[in-house]
Amino acid sequence: MRQVEVEKVTHSNADAKALVRRALRHRKNGTTDQAESQMRLPVTSYTDAEQFRNEVERIYHRLPIAAALSLDLPEPGSYMAEDIMGRPVLLTRDKAGKVHAQLNVCRHRGAVICPSGRGKKTRFSCPYHSWTYDNQGNLIGVYGEQSFGPINRDELALTRLNCEERFGIIWLCLTPSIQFDIDAWIGDMAGPLQSLELENWELYEQRTIPGPGWKATLDGYLEVYHHDTVHGKTVGQYTIGNLLVHDTFGPHQRLTFGRKNLDELDGVPMEDWDDPHEYIRIIHSIFPNLSVSGIVGGHCLVSQVSPGKGPETTTTRQSILCAKGGKDEAWHLAAKQFSEMTLQAVRDEDYSVVATIQHALNSGANNSFLIGRNEPGVQHYHRAVAAAMDGTLSGLNAVSEG
Repeated sequence: MRQVEVEKVTHSNADAKALVRRALRHRKNGTTDQAESQMRLPVTSYTDAEQFRNEVERIYHRLPIAAALSLDLPEPGSYMAEDIMGRPVLLTRDKAGKVHAQLNVCRHRGAVICPSGRGKKTRFSCPYHSWTYDNQGNLIGVYGEQSFGPINRDELALTRLNCEERFGIIWLCLTPSIQFDIDAWIGDMAGPLQSLELENWELYEQRTIPGPGWKATLDGYLEVYHHDTVHGKTVGQYTIGNLLVHDTFGPHQRLTFGRKNLDELDGVPMEDWDDPHEYIRIIHSIFPNLSVSGIVGGHCLVSQVSPGKGPETTTTRQSILCAKGGKDEAWHLAAKQFSEMTLQAVRDEDYSVVATIQHALNSGANNSFLIGRNEPGVQHYHRAVAAAMDGTLSGLNAVSEG
């Protein structure tokens, strides 16, 4: 892998050097970024069914979520149909390259018009009565229209969802009446997110991983405290446990881990650091459901975490991205090894342990969890959930009804 291809999709060297300097200071002092105090979280916040329904409605159904990657719709005419938290969604890219999102539901009698999957198609015909829609959601054909009676086709277009494509990600809101400004919602996280240039990667592999409850699952994405214990065979071989450089951007956050070769820079003047990205691992966490972990040797992991039907389950779409290259044998081998390592780390290590947490939540062993000062990412996420529910969340002015 040519280094220039990796550098093209990372933070600038100046930004990375600043993060490395902070990580190196912690490494030398045996410290980590910390929250102001510990936090108590009631166990019911993980288990209460009514609270779960209210939070999913307010947060996942009424705020912008990362629904897909730009790479999922690679060219004009591409489409992707899937259920997102129980709502059938059809994403399309028209001939001008613009992405559209609509509910995948016929406006005649409510049948799902396109089976789950993806491909290239510009027209979608309902399997029940053959009403036909174009890839912008317009009703363009009605079987037996003359005998059916008068129809206002404009009023019977597919129900559209507000959708914006930015930073190599397709964002939408699952409630049709909600409008949003994605730039205002992302705010100061735009620079770090744009630096990844997610639209310029190669999509190597995608998979769906079932997991335990939403909050317990996401907690594991937001701290490095567990790495030495849980990930000794995978990512823990390369990252320093319990060393975190933490930055927040409204409800979003960036977590920087130190790699175990960080000590090589001790005593070396910063101006002599050739590639600071080799000494840190950066995770971008976009509220409420997106985690982007990269760059690792020209590979990137994107995780979209969606709550299940109740507080006990989640679904994670995991996308493995590779820096573009010659796709020779070495390229494929490196991609395969990265994909296998991430699957083991997430499914077999993280989710396996968190499943035991989920199983024991109702045992009565704990009434609350004590979240440490060294887990500021976990604290920040739960504060963002609470702020979204009481209307004080930063960035809510970017989202409006009507």
